[in-house]
Amino acid sequence: MDAIVITGNGPLEGVTHASGAKNAALPIIASALLAPGEHTFRNVPELVDVNTMFKVLDTMGCESHRLEGKKKNIVTIKVPTNVTPEAPYDLVRTMRASVLVLGPLLARYGRARVSMPGGCAIGARPIDQHLKGLQALGAEIELSEGYVEARAKRLKGGVVTFDCITVTGTENVLMAAVLAKGRTLIENAAKEPEVEELARVLNKMGAQISGAGSDVITVDGVDDLHPVDHAIIADRIEAGTLLVAAAITGGDILVKHAVPEHLEPVLQKLRATGCIVTVEADGIRCKGPSRVQAVDLKTQEHPGFPTDMQAQLMALLATANGTSVITENIFENRYMHVAELRRMGADITVDGHTAVVRGTARLSGAPVMATDLRASASLVLAGLHAEGKTKVGRVYHLDRGYERLEKKLKALGANIRRIKDPGGT
Repeated sequence: MDAIVITGNGPLEGVTHASGAKNAALPIIASALLAPGEHTFRNVPELVDVNTMFKVLDTMGCESHRLEGKKKNIVTIKVPTNVTPEAPYDLVRTMRASVLVLGPLLARYGRARVSMPGGCAIGARPIDQHLKGLQALGAEIELSEGYVEARAKRLKGGVVTFDCITVTGTENVLMAAVLAKGRTLIENAAKEPEVEELARVLNKMGAQISGAGSDVITVDGVDDLHPVDHAIIADRIEAGTLLVAAAITGGDILVKHAVPEHLEPVLQKLRATGCIVTVEADGIRCKGPSRVQAVDLKTQEHPGFPTDMQAQLMALLATANGTSVITENIFENRYMHVAELRRMGADITVDGHTAVVRGTARLSGAPVMATDLRASASLVLAGLHAEGKTKVGRVYHLDRGYERLEKKLKALGANIRRIKDPGGT
C-alpha cells in the first residue's frame, strides 16, 4: 500500500493546472449507455473511480479504451446495440457513483439490475431519492438480495420533486428522462456545475434539456440519441485544493483551467483569510500571506460553500491567526480528519455539526491516516505547512479523486514523495 511523505519546506510557487472533473466524468461516462456507437471523451482524469466506471461499462459489453502518451486523457467508449444491464456488487461496492448507470440502463434498455452502492464512509447517502424519481417516471422497482431491480417498457414524462437536494439523484433521473415519452419536470434539482455539464453533454447527444443549473430542470423526451465527442470541464475541487496549497504555505500559485464561477464561495473565503486571489485569462492565482486570518464557514449545496472543500479549509484554518467556526451541513460524518489533524498539533473541538478551530502558528509533522478522499487532501496540505516529516497513509483514498497530486505539488516546490508502505492497512 502506498503512502505519501511530506517535509514542510516553505512557500510553493509556480504554475499548475486542474485536471478534468471526476464528478463530471462519472455521470458523463454513464451517459454513453444512452447512445449506441463510439463516444470520445477528452480531458478524462486518470483516477481510480473513473477506471472503476469504465470497468462497470465493460462488464456490460462496452469497450472503453484510454489512449497512450500525450493523449492519455482521451478515452473512447464503444457501446453496443445491446448490453447486459447489470452492475455487479464487486464493482459498485467500491464506488457509490456506479449507481449512475441505473437511469441510462432503464431508459435505453427497459431494465436494470444494479447493486446497492458503497464508497466513502462519510455518512449515510441513500439512493431513495433516485428510486422515487424513477418511479415517478413509471419504473417498477424491487429491492432484492442487495440489488435494485428496475423495469419499464418505456418511461413516461412526469413531475419529479426531490425531498432533498441530491446531485447523483438529479443526474440519474435526468439521464432517465431524456428518453422518456413526454415532458419531465425535475424540481428541487441540484445546481452543481457537474449537473450543468451532464446536461450539456446530453444536449449534444440530441436531448432536449433546459434549466440545468437552476432548481427546476425541464426535459422533453426524444426517441433516440447519438454518440458525442466532448471535453470535460476542469475539476473545481482539485483547483480549490491547489489554491489552498498556496494559502497554507504562503506561496503563489496559478491554477490553469480553473473556472472562477465554479469556485466563487471558495475564492471568497480565501480572500477573507488574507489571500490575494486574482482571476487571470487562463485560470486563478492565489498568493498566500505569511499567516492567514480566521474565518467562519458553513457548507451548503451549490452555489454555497462545497462540502468537498471543508476538510482542506479546516487544514488551512488550523494554521490561522484566531478562531474559526466550521458548520458541516451536508454529511454527518465528515469530520473524521479532525483526529488526524490533532495529531499534527491542530486545536479543533467538534460538537455535532460544528467544529471550532483555534489556529496555531505551526503544525508538527506526524504519521497520519487518511479516512476518505477529501480528508486525505487536507492531511497533505497540513503536511506542506508542518515542521518536520508527515507520512499520510491509505492514500488510495487520494487516488480516487486527485490525478497525481503529489507530482503537481512537487513541481511547485514541495518536498513530497510517494512510497510503498508495508505497514499500511
